[in-house]
Amino acid sequence: MIPHSDIQWFEDERRYLQGVAYRMLGTVSEAEDAVQDAFLRVRETAPETIDNKRAYLTRIVTRLCLDILKSAHKKRVDYVGPWLPEPLHDVSDFTGSPAAATELADDLSIGLLYALERLTPLERASFLLHDVFDIGYDEIARTLERSEDSCRQLAARARQHVRASRPRFKVTPDDERRYLEAFVVASQKGDMAALEALLADDVKLYSDGGGKISAAINILDGKRRVGAFMAGIYQKFRNHTTAALRYERVNGVLSLLTTHTDDYTDVLSVEITDGKITAVWFQRNPDKLTRLH
Repeated sequence: MIPHSDIQWFEDERRYLQGVAYRMLGTVSEAEDAVQDAFLRVRETAPETIDNKRAYLTRIVTRLCLDILKSAHKKRVDYVGPWLPEPLHDVSDFTGSPAAATELADDLSIGLLYALERLTPLERASFLLHDVFDIGYDEIARTLERSEDSCRQLAARARQHVRASRPRFKVTPDDERRYLEAFVVASQKGDMAALEALLADDVKLYSDGGGKISAAINILDGKRRVGAFMAGIYQKFRNHTTAALRYERVNGVLSLLTTHTDDYTDVLSVEITDGKITAVWFQRNPDKLTRLH
Protein backbone atom coordinates (compact mmCIF):
# COMPACT_ATOMS: atom_id res chain seq x y z
CA MET A 1 0.00 0.00 0.00
CA ILE A 2 1.21 3.52 -0.77
CA PRO A 3 2.13 5.48 2.40
CA HIS A 4 -0.53 7.91 3.65
CA SER A 5 1.56 10.94 2.74
CA ASP A 6 1.30 9.97 -0.91
CA ILE A 7 -2.50 10.31 -1.03
CA GLN A 8 -2.43 14.06 -0.43
CA TRP A 9 -3.35 14.43 -4.10
CA PHE A 10 -6.74 12.94 -3.16
CA GLU A 11 -7.20 15.09 -0.05
CA ASP A 12 -6.54 18.19 -2.15
CA GLU A 13 -9.69 17.34 -4.14
CA ARG A 14 -11.90 16.09 -1.30
CA ARG A 15 -14.01 19.25 -0.89
CA TYR A 16 -14.53 19.54 -4.63
CA LEU A 17 -15.58 15.90 -4.82
CA GLN A 18 -17.97 16.32 -1.88
CA GLY A 19 -19.53 19.21 -3.80
CA VAL A 20 -20.09 16.97 -6.82
CA ALA A 21 -21.55 14.18 -4.67
CA TYR A 22 -23.81 16.44 -2.59
CA ARG A 23 -25.36 18.02 -5.67
CA MET A 24 -25.90 14.57 -7.15
CA LEU A 25 -27.38 13.01 -4.01
CA GLY A 26 -28.86 15.82 -1.91
CA THR A 27 -27.63 14.38 1.39
CA VAL A 28 -24.42 15.19 3.23
CA SER A 29 -23.87 11.73 4.69
CA GLU A 30 -24.30 9.94 1.36
CA ALA A 31 -22.01 12.46 -0.33
CA GLU A 32 -19.30 11.92 2.26
CA ASP A 33 -19.72 8.14 1.98
CA ALA A 34 -19.37 8.28 -1.82
CA VAL A 35 -16.16 10.32 -1.58
CA GLN A 36 -14.73 8.04 1.09
CA ASP A 37 -15.57 5.02 -1.05
CA ALA A 38 -13.71 6.67 -3.92
CA PHE A 39 -10.73 7.21 -1.63
CA LEU A 40 -10.67 3.53 -0.69
CA ARG A 41 -10.66 2.62 -4.37
CA VAL A 42 -7.79 4.89 -5.38
CA ARG A 43 -5.52 4.95 -2.32
CA GLU A 44 -3.17 2.39 -3.86
CA THR A 45 -3.04 4.18 -7.20
CA ALA A 46 0.25 5.93 -7.99
CA PRO A 47 -0.64 9.57 -8.82
CA GLU A 48 2.03 9.81 -11.50
CA THR A 49 0.06 7.27 -13.55
CA ILE A 50 -2.95 9.62 -13.79
CA ASP A 51 -2.98 12.34 -16.44
CA ASN A 52 -5.80 14.47 -15.00
CA LYS A 53 -6.36 13.68 -11.32
CA ARG A 54 -9.50 15.80 -10.85
CA ALA A 55 -11.19 14.34 -13.94
CA TYR A 56 -10.22 10.83 -12.86
CA LEU A 57 -11.64 11.28 -9.35
CA THR A 58 -14.78 13.05 -10.60
CA ARG A 59 -15.44 10.12 -12.90
CA ILE A 60 -15.23 7.66 -10.00
CA VAL A 61 -17.39 9.72 -7.64
CA THR A 62 -20.05 10.37 -10.28
CA ARG A 63 -20.36 6.67 -11.06
CA LEU A 64 -20.63 5.87 -7.34
CA CYS A 65 -23.37 8.48 -7.00
CA LEU A 66 -25.30 6.99 -9.91
CA ASP A 67 -25.17 3.61 -8.17
CA ILE A 68 -26.45 5.17 -4.93
CA LEU A 69 -29.29 6.92 -6.76
CA LYS A 70 -30.40 3.66 -8.32
CA SER A 71 -30.60 1.97 -4.91
CA ALA A 72 -32.26 5.03 -3.31
CA HIS A 73 -35.03 5.31 -5.92
CA LYS A 74 -37.59 3.07 -4.17
CA LYS A 75 -36.86 4.66 -0.79
CA ARG A 76 -37.61 8.12 -2.18
CA VAL A 77 -40.71 6.94 -4.05
CA ASP A 78 -42.08 5.56 -0.75
CA TYR A 79 -41.06 8.67 1.20
CA VAL A 80 -43.80 10.30 3.30
CA GLY A 81 -44.45 13.79 1.92
CA PRO A 82 -42.14 15.94 -0.22
CA TRP A 83 -38.47 14.90 -0.20
CA LEU A 84 -36.16 17.87 0.40
CA PRO A 85 -32.37 17.77 0.40
CA GLU A 86 -30.42 17.75 3.64
CA PRO A 87 -29.54 21.33 4.64
CA LEU A 88 -25.92 22.34 4.22
CA HIS A 89 -24.68 24.82 6.80
CA ASP A 90 -21.05 25.38 5.79
CA VAL A 91 -21.06 25.41 1.99
CA SER A 92 -17.27 25.92 1.87
CA ASP A 93 -16.85 22.24 2.81
CA PHE A 94 -18.61 21.34 -0.44
CA THR A 95 -17.21 23.86 -2.92
CA GLY A 96 -13.46 23.48 -2.75
CA SER A 97 -12.57 26.85 -1.22
CA PRO A 98 -14.16 29.79 0.67
CA ALA A 99 -14.00 31.90 -2.51
CA ALA A 100 -15.80 29.22 -4.49
CA ALA A 101 -18.42 29.02 -1.74
CA THR A 102 -19.67 32.48 -2.69
CA GLU A 103 -19.43 31.83 -6.42
CA LEU A 104 -21.31 28.52 -6.26
CA ALA A 105 -23.85 29.38 -3.54
CA ASP A 106 -26.68 29.56 -6.10
CA ASP A 107 -25.82 26.03 -7.21
CA LEU A 108 -26.40 24.76 -3.67
CA SER A 109 -29.81 26.36 -3.17
CA ILE A 110 -32.66 24.15 -1.98
CA GLY A 111 -34.66 25.23 -5.02
CA LEU A 112 -32.05 23.99 -7.46
CA LEU A 113 -31.43 20.77 -5.55
CA TYR A 114 -35.17 20.09 -5.48
CA ALA A 115 -35.36 20.68 -9.24
CA LEU A 116 -32.46 18.26 -9.74
CA GLU A 117 -34.39 15.64 -7.78
CA ARG A 118 -37.03 15.68 -10.53
CA LEU A 119 -34.45 14.70 -13.17
CA THR A 120 -33.23 11.26 -14.11
CA PRO A 121 -29.82 10.40 -12.64
CA LEU A 122 -28.14 10.69 -16.05
CA GLU A 123 -29.77 14.07 -16.74
CA ARG A 124 -28.64 15.29 -13.34
CA ALA A 125 -25.08 14.12 -13.88
CA SER A 126 -24.84 15.64 -17.37
CA PHE A 127 -26.22 18.99 -16.24
CA LEU A 128 -24.11 19.27 -13.09
CA LEU A 129 -20.85 18.18 -14.67
CA HIS A 130 -21.25 20.54 -17.63
CA ASP A 131 -23.15 23.57 -16.33
CA VAL A 132 -21.89 23.70 -12.74
CA PHE A 133 -18.44 22.13 -12.89
CA ASP A 134 -17.55 23.16 -16.45
CA ILE A 135 -16.55 19.69 -17.62
CA GLY A 136 -16.48 19.04 -21.36
CA TYR A 137 -18.92 16.67 -23.03
CA ASP A 138 -16.06 14.40 -24.11
CA GLU A 139 -15.20 13.71 -20.47
CA ILE A 140 -18.87 13.47 -19.47
CA ALA A 141 -19.41 10.88 -22.21
CA ARG A 142 -16.50 8.88 -20.85
CA THR A 143 -17.89 9.13 -17.30
CA LEU A 144 -21.45 8.14 -18.21
CA GLU A 145 -20.43 5.68 -20.92
CA ARG A 146 -22.71 7.44 -23.40
CA SER A 147 -22.02 9.29 -26.65
CA GLU A 148 -21.25 13.02 -26.58
CA ASP A 149 -24.49 13.76 -28.47
CA SER A 150 -26.46 11.78 -25.92
CA CYS A 151 -24.85 13.71 -23.04
CA ARG A 152 -25.64 17.01 -24.76
CA GLN A 153 -29.29 15.98 -25.07
CA LEU A 154 -29.40 14.88 -21.43
CA ALA A 155 -27.97 18.21 -20.28
CA ALA A 156 -30.30 20.19 -22.55
CA ARG A 157 -33.40 18.47 -21.14
CA ALA A 158 -32.17 19.05 -17.61
CA ARG A 159 -31.31 22.68 -18.34
CA GLN A 160 -34.79 23.38 -19.67
CA HIS A 161 -36.39 21.95 -16.54
CA VAL A 162 -33.99 23.67 -14.15
CA ARG A 163 -34.25 27.06 -15.87
CA ALA A 164 -38.01 27.08 -15.38
CA SER A 165 -37.58 26.55 -11.64
CA ARG A 166 -34.89 29.16 -10.92
CA PRO A 167 -35.42 32.86 -10.11
CA ARG A 168 -34.59 35.19 -13.00
CA PHE A 169 -32.83 37.75 -10.81
CA LYS A 170 -30.57 37.41 -7.80
CA VAL A 171 -32.00 38.92 -4.61
CA THR A 172 -29.80 41.26 -2.59
CA PRO A 173 -28.89 40.17 0.97
CA ASP A 174 -30.84 43.14 2.38
CA ASP A 175 -34.01 42.20 0.47
CA GLU A 176 -33.50 38.55 1.39
CA ARG A 177 -33.48 39.42 5.10
CA ARG A 178 -36.35 41.92 4.80
CA TYR A 179 -38.69 39.46 3.09
CA LEU A 180 -37.83 36.51 5.33
CA GLU A 181 -38.18 38.52 8.55
CA ALA A 182 -41.48 40.02 7.40
CA PHE A 183 -42.75 36.55 6.50
CA VAL A 184 -41.77 35.14 9.89
CA VAL A 185 -43.31 38.04 11.82
CA ALA A 186 -46.57 37.83 9.85
CA SER A 187 -46.67 34.06 10.45
CA GLN A 188 -46.05 34.52 14.17
CA LYS A 189 -48.86 37.07 14.42
CA GLY A 190 -51.22 35.05 12.24
CA ASP A 191 -51.61 38.17 10.09
CA MET A 192 -53.21 36.76 6.94
CA ALA A 193 -53.39 40.14 5.20
CA ALA A 194 -49.64 40.65 5.63
CA LEU A 195 -48.90 37.08 4.57
CA GLU A 196 -50.97 37.34 1.42
CA ALA A 197 -49.28 40.64 0.55
CA LEU A 198 -45.88 38.92 0.73
CA LEU A 199 -46.83 35.73 -1.12
CA ALA A 200 -47.20 35.26 -4.88
CA ASP A 201 -50.57 33.98 -6.10
CA ASP A 202 -48.97 30.70 -7.19
CA VAL A 203 -46.60 30.29 -4.23
CA LYS A 204 -45.78 26.71 -3.21
CA LEU A 205 -44.78 25.37 0.19
CA TYR A 206 -42.65 22.25 0.52
CA SER A 207 -42.52 20.78 4.02
CA ASP A 208 -40.38 17.72 4.76
CA GLY A 209 -41.12 15.82 7.97
CA GLY A 210 -40.22 12.40 6.60
CA GLY A 211 -43.18 10.89 8.45
CA LYS A 212 -41.34 11.50 11.72
CA ILE A 213 -42.63 14.93 12.73
CA SER A 214 -45.63 17.10 11.81
CA ALA A 215 -45.42 18.56 8.31
CA ALA A 216 -47.64 19.01 5.27
CA ILE A 217 -47.81 15.66 3.48
CA ASN A 218 -48.59 17.32 0.15
CA ILE A 219 -47.12 20.37 -1.55
CA LEU A 220 -49.32 23.35 -0.70
CA ASP A 221 -50.05 25.95 -3.38
CA GLY A 222 -51.72 29.34 -3.38
CA LYS A 223 -51.18 32.18 -0.95
CA ARG A 224 -54.26 31.49 1.16
CA ARG A 225 -53.33 27.85 1.80
CA VAL A 226 -49.67 28.63 2.40
CA GLY A 227 -50.47 31.60 4.64
CA ALA A 228 -52.97 29.59 6.70
CA PHE A 229 -50.49 26.74 7.11
CA MET A 230 -47.70 29.05 8.32
CA ALA A 231 -50.03 30.88 10.72
CA GLY A 232 -51.14 27.50 12.09
CA ILE A 233 -47.56 26.30 12.52
CA TYR A 234 -46.58 29.37 14.50
CA GLN A 235 -49.73 29.07 16.62
CA LYS A 236 -48.43 25.65 17.66
CA PHE A 237 -44.98 27.13 18.26
CA ARG A 238 -46.48 29.73 20.59
CA ASN A 239 -47.86 26.91 22.72
CA HIS A 240 -44.39 25.38 23.09
CA THR A 241 -41.44 27.45 24.26
CA THR A 242 -38.58 27.45 21.79
CA ALA A 243 -34.97 27.64 22.90
CA ALA A 244 -33.74 29.93 20.15
CA LEU A 245 -34.57 31.61 16.84
CA ARG A 246 -31.62 32.59 14.69
CA TYR A 247 -31.02 33.71 11.12
CA GLU A 248 -28.13 32.00 9.35
CA ARG A 249 -27.17 31.10 5.81
CA VAL A 250 -28.07 27.53 4.85
CA ASN A 251 -27.31 26.28 1.34
CA GLY A 252 -26.15 29.80 0.59
CA VAL A 253 -29.57 31.32 1.42
CA LEU A 254 -30.60 33.26 4.53
CA SER A 255 -32.81 30.95 6.59
CA LEU A 256 -34.55 30.86 9.96
CA LEU A 257 -33.30 28.12 12.28
CA THR A 258 -35.64 27.34 15.16
CA THR A 259 -34.21 25.24 17.97
CA HIS A 260 -36.92 23.75 20.16
CA THR A 261 -36.70 22.77 23.81
CA ASP A 262 -36.01 19.14 22.91
CA ASP A 263 -32.84 20.30 21.08
CA TYR A 264 -34.51 19.74 17.72
CA THR A 265 -33.80 22.35 15.02
CA ASP A 266 -35.84 22.99 11.86
CA VAL A 267 -35.01 25.25 8.91
CA LEU A 268 -37.25 27.69 7.04
CA SER A 269 -36.18 29.48 3.86
CA VAL A 270 -37.97 31.28 1.04
CA GLU A 271 -37.45 32.00 -2.64
CA ILE A 272 -38.20 35.49 -3.92
CA THR A 273 -39.09 36.42 -7.49
CA ASP A 274 -40.25 39.83 -8.74
CA GLY A 275 -40.90 41.14 -5.23
CA LYS A 276 -42.97 38.18 -4.06
CA ILE A 277 -42.25 34.95 -2.18
CA THR A 278 -42.73 32.19 -4.73
CA ALA A 279 -41.54 29.17 -2.73
CA VAL A 280 -41.27 28.23 0.94
CA TRP A 281 -38.91 25.46 2.00
CA PHE A 282 -39.53 23.99 5.46
CA GLN A 283 -37.15 21.20 6.47
CA ARG A 284 -38.38 19.44 9.63
CA ASN A 285 -37.13 15.86 9.22
CA PRO A 286 -34.92 15.28 12.29
CA ASP A 287 -32.78 12.75 10.41
CA LYS A 288 -31.63 15.54 8.06
CA LEU A 289 -31.03 18.17 10.73
CA THR A 290 -28.54 16.57 13.11
CA ARG A 291 -25.69 18.76 11.84
CA LEU A 292 -27.50 22.02 12.59
CA HIS A 293 -27.73 21.86 16.40
